[in-house]
Amino acid sequence: MTPQQYVQDKAAGSGSSFYYAFLFLPPAQRTAITAFYAFCREVDDVVDETQDAGVAAAKLQWWQHEVAQAFTATPTHPAMKALVPLSAEFGIQQAHLQAVIDGCRIDLEQTRFLDFAGLQRYCHLVAGIVGEVAANIFGRTQAATVHYAHQLGLAMQLTNIIRDVGDDARRGRIYLPLSELQRFDVKAHELLQRQAPWGYSDRFQALMRFQAERAHATYDAALRLLPDVDRAAQKPGLMMANIYRTLLREIEAQRFQVLHQRTSLTPLRKLWIATQTHLRGR
Repeated sequence: MTPQQYVQDKAAGSGSSFYYAFLFLPPAQRTAITAFYAFCREVDDVVDETQDAGVAAAKLQWWQHEVAQAFTATPTHPAMKALVPLSAEFGIQQAHLQAVIDGCRIDLEQTRFLDFAGLQRYCHLVAGIVGEVAANIFGRTQAATVHYAHQLGLAMQLTNIIRDVGDDARRGRIYLPLSELQRFDVKAHELLQRQAPWGYSDRFQALMRFQAERAHATYDAALRLLPDVDRAAQKPGLMMANIYRTLLREIEAQRFQVLHQRTSLTPLRKLWIATQTHLRGR
């Protein structure tokens, strides 16, 4: 299997919404974003699929070394073999990849965030940097497009957090800031239990509405930052934004039933949204 086949299989097999946006890119850009996405999946899987935290930490350290070596010598992992030859053309820097690894390391080292400022720092690494690299690959001419990409990455990560409250609780993790749980009188142990008698209380509903409203405001802020001159090139990002925002609205319509289930959109619906965004250009 060639490195290119490896990253293609990794991206296609993930079932991610990102994959549907990649389909509309020209071949060179599609190859680059697929390789970058495969790298992100590899690093993220270290945290999600490794039970022993010590083993996971060692694997992240290996990735840190692999990235450094890939930019100075010869990569060994197929994802890096596919990605590094494209890095100069698409502005992918070693610092970008190391930041993604640093974000995944936070997942190993802490399971709570005291306030939204702390959560934002985490989102910057695991989503904002990813948005910046993606925007570079899609093509940009304005510095403001980087700011747009970071805001859009934050909005999408906030959507992920809302969707995954139950899944994260099963792993003993709470990404909703503790200061906001306190504000809405929701206890951490209630989230971790994910069951009656408290279940989907009015307190929980109010907390989640607050989270959704902030995510929507972040999407709006991101779209205001996107310069018109870069809008056509950034259509793949807009496709992802529309898919994720549709998911957020679906969760809202279901009254935030996220503790016992993981809401998702069908592949056909994701493809439909991506296609409509491609045709409309927004």
